[in-house]
Amino acid sequence: MYWSEFITIAVAHLLAVASPGPDFAVVLKQSVTGGTRQGILTSLGVGAGILIHVSYCLLGMSILFAQSDMLLTAMKYLAASYLAYLGVQTIMASSRHRPAAESNGGRESSVGAFRLGFLTNGFNPKATLFFLALFAGVIDSETPLRIQLYYGLYMSAATFIWFAVLSGLIGQAQVRQFILQFGPWFERAMGVILLLLAVQIALINV
Repeated sequence: MYWSEFITIAVAHLLAVASPGPDFAVVLKQSVTGGTRQGILTSLGVGAGILIHVSYCLLGMSILFAQSDMLLTAMKYLAASYLAYLGVQTIMASSRHRPAAESNGGRESSVGAFRLGFLTNGFNPKATLFFLALFAGVIDSETPLRIQLYYGLYMSAATFIWFAVLSGLIGQAQVRQFILQFGPWFERAMGVILLLLAVQIALINV
């Protein structure tokens, strides 16, 4: 009975998660600078961040978000500030760049990698708007809460798997070594990308 609804959700989610954005940027950065393990931990955080959006939709708070421009605006600027902070930190780190052979020693903690992914997705207003549209316009109001929860768990797991596979590909030794040859330039480029994403989010019309 709910298969057509699920397929619509799965396709919409795939298109959203595959498009470049803050989640992609931080997973890429983590996979290159810290390896596959760091990338997967960050991916796990991104997947867990999905549950924030699912939770407020299931609890009926989506109506509050949809009707409160002030709340969405505050979230927008909070997310932009966080990404700008990450961008500046990344650019500053480029000046302290060490050879690739020493880069493994600079890995952040597992908790730090998870937290980075979790906050990046959880504060992303584009994700908020996506889930508001999904639960308000695609998922029928008559669909049982239990089924809606399954949808949410699927999207969380699918997001993690997508980025974990990406981490596995990018985090391979040969790929990392090639990218790390450019050392500071890669970090500066990632920093600039994060800053541009911060500006893009700040300019979102909510």
